[in-house]
Amino acid sequence: MASLLLASASFVSAGCYAAVSSPSNHNPMTTNDIMKFESLKKPVISANGAVLAVEVAPDRGDSHGLVQMLTSSKKFTLDGASKPQVSRDGRFVAFVVKTSLLEKEAASEKERKKLKSGMVLLDTETGKETRFERVKEFKFNESGTHLAVWFEAKEKDKSSKDKSEPESDKKEKKAKVDKFDKGSEFRLIALDSGASQNIANVTRFYFDKLGKHLVLASNNTEANKHQLVLVSLSTNKREVVRQFNNQQIGEVSLSEDGKYIAFTHGDSEQAPYGREYRLSLLDIASGEVKAAPVSKEWKLNRYSELRFSLDSERLFFGRVPQVSQQLALSKILKQEDLFNEKIITDQRELRVWHGDDARIKPNEIEQYKKELKRTYLAVLHLKGNNLVQLADTQVPDVSLQEQSRYVLGSSDIPYRKMITWAGFYRDFYLIDLNTGHKTSILVQQPSNQKPSLSPNERFAVYYQQGDVYLYQISQARRHNLTKGLKVPFADEDHDYPSNAPGYGFGPWLENDAGLLIYDKYDIWQMNTASFEGFKLTAGKGRKQGIQYRVTGLVYDENKPDVLKINQTLLLHGYNERSKGDGYYKAKLGTSGVTTLMEGDYKLTTLARSQDAETIIFSKERYDLFPDLYSAEYLAPQKAKRQTDLDAQKQQFNWSQSELVHWTNGDGQPLDGVLIKPTNYVEGQRYPVLVYFYRFMSDRLNAFPQMKLNHRPNFAWYADNGYAIFLPDIRFEVGYPGASSVQALTSGVQKIIEMGVGDPDAIGIQGHSWGGYQTAFAVTQTHIFKAAVTGAPVSNMTSAYSGIRHGSGLARQFQYETGQSRIGESLFRAPQKYIENSPIFYAERIKTPMMIMFGDKDDAVPWEQGVELYLAMRRAGKDVVFLQYENEPHHLKKYPNKLDYSIRMMEYFDHYLKGKPAPKWLTQGEAYTEYKKAD
Repeated sequence: MASLLLASASFVSAGCYAAVSSPSNHNPMTTNDIMKFESLKKPVISANGAVLAVEVAPDRGDSHGLVQMLTSSKKFTLDGASKPQVSRDGRFVAFVVKTSLLEKEAASEKERKKLKSGMVLLDTETGKETRFERVKEFKFNESGTHLAVWFEAKEKDKSSKDKSEPESDKKEKKAKVDKFDKGSEFRLIALDSGASQNIANVTRFYFDKLGKHLVLASNNTEANKHQLVLVSLSTNKREVVRQFNNQQIGEVSLSEDGKYIAFTHGDSEQAPYGREYRLSLLDIASGEVKAAPVSKEWKLNRYSELRFSLDSERLFFGRVPQVSQQLALSKILKQEDLFNEKIITDQRELRVWHGDDARIKPNEIEQYKKELKRTYLAVLHLKGNNLVQLADTQVPDVSLQEQSRYVLGSSDIPYRKMITWAGFYRDFYLIDLNTGHKTSILVQQPSNQKPSLSPNERFAVYYQQGDVYLYQISQARRHNLTKGLKVPFADEDHDYPSNAPGYGFGPWLENDAGLLIYDKYDIWQMNTASFEGFKLTAGKGRKQGIQYRVTGLVYDENKPDVLKINQTLLLHGYNERSKGDGYYKAKLGTSGVTTLMEGDYKLTTLARSQDAETIIFSKERYDLFPDLYSAEYLAPQKAKRQTDLDAQKQQFNWSQSELVHWTNGDGQPLDGVLIKPTNYVEGQRYPVLVYFYRFMSDRLNAFPQMKLNHRPNFAWYADNGYAIFLPDIRFEVGYPGASSVQALTSGVQKIIEMGVGDPDAIGIQGHSWGGYQTAFAVTQTHIFKAAVTGAPVSNMTSAYSGIRHGSGLARQFQYETGQSRIGESLFRAPQKYIENSPIFYAERIKTPMMIMFGDKDDAVPWEQGVELYLAMRRAGKDVVFLQYENEPHHLKKYPNKLDYSIRMMEYFDHYLKGKPAPKWLTQGEAYTEYKKAD
C-alpha cells in the first residue's frame, strides 16, 4: 500500500459561484420537480403477450396504472392504481387502489390505521372500470376465467353497543373469537359473464391450475358453522362438501388433476396458538373423506401449508414436533401474592445471554416469530397413502420444486454460533422423497453458494473454492468440471477477506444432458456424460470484456428452467470496458455469438410472456429515461417503445455522463463516471460532488434515480451547477480506509486535471459503507472542502462488537470476513482497527463535516455518529450532526428525506459555492417541544 498524501490543490479557486446560465425558458430543477417526477414500477405482461400493465409512480403522490395493448395503440390510464395483475388472455387487468396520499396525510394516526386499500378491475375490450373498496387480496385464476376478490373484515360499530345489556347475559356470551380464526366476505366473479357470488366468513381459498375448481374455507366460530366449499368454475355452481360444528378449517388446496381437496382442521374451541390440526383428503367425485396418516412425533399446526405436486401424485405440507398453548406468567391478584417469590419474579424483565447460545439474544428475538411459524416439510404419496417426513430439527430447510425423487435440504444449525464472526454457512443434503433418507453432499458451504439439482434429479452441481463440481447422485461420485479449463471461475473482483464466490449457473438442458455455467465473461456448455464442455460464447466475452448471461426465459417459480438441446437463446451482455449493454443470441451445441443490438445504453429484461415469444425490456442512458419496449424474444433490435416517460425531461436541461479512466498511486487502473453540469462550458471550473460506495462505473448509462432520499439526486445537483463524480473503489484487505482514500484522491485529481473540477470546491458524500469511507477520507486528505457522511462507522473498535438491530446479528463477521475487510479479529489485530477508524484521527480533520443518522438505525449503531460528533467537537472541528428521530438505516419518512435533501444542498452550496450559510448551520437549532395534534 503506497503512503497516503494529504492532497491540497494548487489551482486558483473560482470563488463564489453565480447561478448557472440557463435558457430563458428554463429554471433550475427543484425538489418539487423531483417529487412529481414519475417512474415505472412492476411491469407485467399477459401470458399471450398481448397486454402490458405497469404502475406509474411519482416520488411523492398517487400512482396511476397504465395498460397498453401491444398489438394496437389502444391504452388506458387508471387513477390511483398500482401493483397490476393481468388475466391470462389479457382481457382483464386488476390493480390495487391505495388510499390517496392526501387522505392519509390529513388523517389522524388513529384514523390512518383504519384506512384500507381497494381494487379496480379493467375490461380492456370495453374500457369499463369496476372499483371495490376495502380489498385485502385479489387474484385471477390460472386460466383467466375468474377473479377472486377477498375483502377486509368489517369494522365493528362500537357506538351501537347496547350498554344496558345485563351483566348475566354478557357472561353467557361465548369467548372472543381470535383474529386468526375470523373470516371475511369473498366474491367470485365469472369474467365472461360478469356474474358474481359472495361467500361469507372466508379464511382461505385456492384455485387449481387447470381452471376447474375453487375451494374455500368458511369459518363462523360464533355460529358453530365451519364449511368446506367447492365451486365448479365451468358451471359456477358451489357446493358445501364438508361441514363441521366444532372444527376450524385451516389450510385448503386442490390437486391439479381436479380429483382431491386437501384441508386441515382442528378443535375450534382451542385457541389457534396451540390448536392441533389434522389433515384430510376429500375425493371430489365420490365425496369420500380420508384422513392422512398421523404420528406421535409430528403434528400439524395453524402454519401447516399445503401444496400438491403438478402431477398430483404427492401432497407436501409442514409439520412440527409438538403443539402447545402459549405460556402465561403469574399475576398479582390478592394480598398474599405480594410476597410470593414465584409470582413476584414472574414480573421480572430479564433476558439471559449465555456464552453457548446458538444465536445471540437480539438475533434470537428477531428470529422468534419466524421460528414460531416454522414447519418441517413432509410429503404424502397419494397412491400408497405413504407419509414421509423430509425436514427435521437438524435439517430444517428444504428447497421444493417439481421433483419426484429427491429434494435439496440444508441446515445452518451447526454454524449459528460462528455466524457472529465468520459469516453464513450451511450443510447441504439430498433427501429421498420415498424414504426421507438424507445424504450429505456439502459441508460448511457458504450460504450464498447453493447447489443446483438437475430437473430429472440425476445430478447436483455446485461451486467450491474456485471450481464447479458435478455430483452423480446414483453413484455418489464427484467430477471437477472446470479443472482443465484455463479460466478462473472464482469472482475475479473479490476483495473481501473470505473465499471468492463463483459466478453461478445457467439453466439445465433437457434430460439432464448438460447445463450452462458462467465465468466472469463467458458461458460454458457442459456435458454431464463426458464431463467436458466448451465456450458457448466462443471466448468472445473475455476477449472483448463482455459479460454474457442468459436472459428472457419464461419464469415459473415451481419449475426450473430447462433448455432444449438445440435451443437458440437470448443473451444479455455487459461490456466492462465501455459500460454499455447489448442483446445477443447463441445456439446450444454451437460455439458462437450473434450480435442483435449493442451500444452506449443499459438494457434490463423485465418480463416474458408465458405462452408467447414476447419480452418487455427497458433501455436507458443517463439522458434517456428507461421506458418500456416490447419485442419478439429473439428480435429485441426490432422492439417497439410502449411508454414515453422520457418526455418529462423536456421541461429541464439535462446533462450527460462520461467515462473517466485514471491510475491510482499504486499504479492500479480505475474507472469512474463524470456527470457534467447542465449548460457546461468548456474551460470553466465547477464545484464537484463525489458520491461513491464500491464499483460505480457500471452506472455510466443508468438514468438518475428521480427520488429524494439519503443520496444526492444527481440530476438536481447537475442542474444546479455541480459536476458529479462517481469513482470506483478497489480495496486491499486489512486497509479498507487507506485503499479507499487512494482511489478517491487520485480520481479527484483526475477531474481537476481535466479542467472540470474547481480544486477549492470538492465535496464528498457517502452513506453507510460510503459514509465510513467519507469520514475516514477527510482524516487523511484535505482535498475535500465539505463532507456529508450518512450512517458511518467511526470507531471500528467499538463497532466490532456492536449489533445490527434489524437482524439482531453481531457485527463481528463484517470485519473478519465481510464488507469492512479487516480480515482478523479485534483481539488479534487491534492496530488495524485503530488505523482504519476515523475517530482516532479527529484532530487531523480540516474539512467541515455534516453527520446524519436515524436514531433507530437497524444496521449501524447510531452511537457511531455520536462518537464521531463528540470527537470532532472535542477537537474543535467544524461539525454538525443531524439526528432523525425514529428512523432506520435509510430514511423512510418523506418529511425527513426532503429535509435532509434540502440541508445537504444548503450545506454544499455554502462550502462549495460560497452561498450564505443557513441559520441552522451557523447557530444550530434549540430543542423544542411542539403541541401535539388533537
